[in-house]
Amino acid sequence: MTTPTTDDTDTRAPATIDGADIRVPATILGVGLGGFADGIVLHQVLQWHHMLSSTGSDNVGVKSYPVDTVPGLEMNTLWDGIFHVVTWVAVLAGLALLYSRVTRSRGRLWRSPVLWGWALVGWGLFNLVEGVVDHHLFGIHHVRGGEYQTWWDLGFLALGAALVAGGWLVQRRGTAVDLCADRR
Repeated sequence: MTTPTTDDTDTRAPATIDGADIRVPATILGVGLGGFADGIVLHQVLQWHHMLSSTGSDNVGVKSYPVDTVPGLEMNTLWDGIFHVVTWVAVLAGLALLYSRVTRSRGRLWRSPVLWGWALVGWGLFNLVEGVVDHHLFGIHHVRGGEYQTWWDLGFLALGAALVAGGWLVQRRGTAVDLCADRR
């Protein structure tokens, strides 16, 4: 334990950082986590779609890779893997940026509504961008193909918008990230 001094100068790092300092890293982390959730749940567990599962009827003229053939499934698996690499890199980049901005009491960061709010915003942005680009503009896959695929795709966009709005509300609960609550 250190003895208190009468000197008012304190050269240590500030006990908090502005929530804006983690906005970009947390959003990138959320993009990666949202991509993982999409890839793991929709591509692998439920097998509703793969990256190229609607090619042949897409809007950009990509060769057909039907998932009910071995060559088609191999190509879709390859592109699902590339998709997972990109989401993994986003998670690593988000974590690396967070680490570089928070140098003390990192444990408190994980309890911050600022972090989780911006991560939800990132997840929602992932859904919105991926939904608009892959489902609607390119048409290379849909959330769930078939008779109601447009409704599934619109639901995916609505979920993305809800995540952005919810994340925005959550992050507003905290104004700064408390790094050293025990320091007064």
